[in-house]
Amino acid sequence: MSTPNVIFVFADQWRYQATGFGGDPNVQTPHLDALANRSLHFTNAISGCPVCCPARASLLTGQYPDRHGVFVNDVHLGTDAVSLAQAFKAGGYDTAYIGKWHVDGHGRSAYIPPERRRGFDFWQVLECTHSYNESYYYAGNDPTKRMWEGYDAIAQTRVAQEYIREHAQADPYLLVLSWGPPHNPYETAPQQYNDLYDPAQLTLHPNVPAADESIAREQLAGYYAHCTALDDLIGDLYRTLDESGQLDNTIFVCWSDHGDMLWSQGQERKQRPWEESIHVPLLIHAPQLFGAKGRRVDTLINTTDLMPTLLGLAGLPIPKTVQGLNYAPHLVHNEAAPADAVLLA
Repeated sequence: MSTPNVIFVFADQWRYQATGFGGDPNVQTPHLDALANRSLHFTNAISGCPVCCPARASLLTGQYPDRHGVFVNDVHLGTDAVSLAQAFKAGGYDTAYIGKWHVDGHGRSAYIPPERRRGFDFWQVLECTHSYNESYYYAGNDPTKRMWEGYDAIAQTRVAQEYIREHAQADPYLLVLSWGPPHNPYETAPQQYNDLYDPAQLTLHPNVPAADESIAREQLAGYYAHCTALDDLIGDLYRTLDESGQLDNTIFVCWSDHGDMLWSQGQERKQRPWEESIHVPLLIHAPQLFGAKGRRVDTLINTTDLMPTLLGLAGLPIPKTVQGLNYAPHLVHNEAAPADAVLLA
């Protein structure tokens, strides 16, 4: 097997249950559902610290929050650990990051200089915004703020597609695409997606209190609209990989940093110990490793385990600073799972 590309796509606040393959009776996610049938479908992927910055810091370092030091939003992730991008660069990979960053901690709209990008070279990024239709970013080393055209997830995906095409014959690459939706505000998806969902027709989780049903319906309709928009973009990425001849030599990962309560248990957002907050989608499509037919993986896996597992699947060494566990031997060779529990912070 030649050295695989790695494309890691993740959304902000997309709970496992808000997918067709996760059993939601309302949401339309046909591309993800088809991908799940061709991928490792992790039924127990857990966000051990279900809030944006801690989860992203764990993804980038393979460390728990008590080690990397990011427990809350809008604080700076230090440089003590070898990062995901640095580890892949050491293995001969080009590195690229597009979209929301949210571990710099120097202001949500501030320019992030190269020394704080943790090893990513291609760079079209903003620290954080949830204004999806008036969304800004910085490109490369130009400190001039630019604006994505239209709904930012679509524009960001088009850049990722172009990167994939341009690197079809190049060195292997690690491409991370980080979307802001379906994080609230829920009502801001393109209109054709909002038109798909009637709040009155939605089936709610039985743990939504009667007093919260009205607001839950309104917010879920917008949330699902974002999800379906992103599902179409996943279809676009997959098609671009196929058309460029890279599908059989790419590890294609879909994930989310944490979920969203959306009034289950009468709660909003994340940072809660319940299923809707901590249970996230995780699909790994790698036909060169696992064949064309997918399978369910019921093993528990935590955010800290993603970096070492991806390095393991790519055949690269795992830095000593990593605390997470490498699931590659379990996934590829059916060795015993490295853990039987996950830690919640």
